[in-house]
Amino acid sequence: MNVKILITGANGQLGNELRAISRRYPADQFSFVDVEEMDLSTNRAIEEYFQDKTFDFVVNCAAYTAVDKAEQDKASSYRVNADAVKAIAMICKQKAIRLIHISTDYVFDGHGNRPIHENDQPNPLSVYGQSKLDGERHVVELLDNAYVIRTAWVYSTFGKNFVKTISKLASERESLNVVSDQIGSPTYAADLALVIVSIIQKVGKGEVDVPGIYHYANEGAISWYDFAWFIVNYRKRNCRINAIPTEAYPTPAVRPRFSVLDKTKIKTTFGIEVPHWYESLSACLMKLPD
Repeated sequence: MNVKILITGANGQLGNELRAISRRYPADQFSFVDVEEMDLSTNRAIEEYFQDKTFDFVVNCAAYTAVDKAEQDKASSYRVNADAVKAIAMICKQKAIRLIHISTDYVFDGHGNRPIHENDQPNPLSVYGQSKLDGERHVVELLDNAYVIRTAWVYSTFGKNFVKTISKLASERESLNVVSDQIGSPTYAADLALVIVSIIQKVGKGEVDVPGIYHYANEGAISWYDFAWFIVNYRKRNCRINAIPTEAYPTPAVRPRFSVLDKTKIKTTFGIEVPHWYESLSACLMKLPD
């Protein structure tokens, strides 16, 4: 098909998974950039990067993801998650590039008790969540043909994440305290990367093209405690996992208590089968060194 695709945030979890998957599509032309090639802290750097280049698709995986640090470093969070997103969206509009922008469950307050739909009212509780929501809004306002994919609890064989942290700590400690009253759905970045490439293929071939906001995470709903227990049990670590309430583990940024995402729209629109969280987590743990 020979599609030209730019991936931003190439050194992150999702960016690395997209790089790994790109090898399966030799007919397409993938380009990968991170802060070294395109510094999102200035519009000039973004504009200069695109000056002599064009693409069919841009997948914006780049984000300021230090959720707690963002409470003190508001400017950096908004710069990357909102202002830079607006600059990229404007360039996509000028150059007729299709944009796929990655967002987060943190745009919601998590006060409900049913899976969250795409059209449910956002109400972020943190600087990070608000900056990501602002980024989404820039995309939707500037482009009527863009895709926004909200995801949650992302982990991978690449980078730093909950799965790697728990695996390491469980081998060093006799017990771990893990929050049990925040409920969500983990997302294996490799699964999300496959979905993104699948959407690009279907849109590029003219098979399916329904722009808008979509939700994606693995199937099932668990707490961080359940998540940690599965990891420790899978690893056969002699470490006790203690369930604690959110109040016992205070953080600068408030997390959504219930952020299970409803995935009906992405499944029905693109014919996607979503793996259950334990299948994907097992697959990831198999790839990681014991």
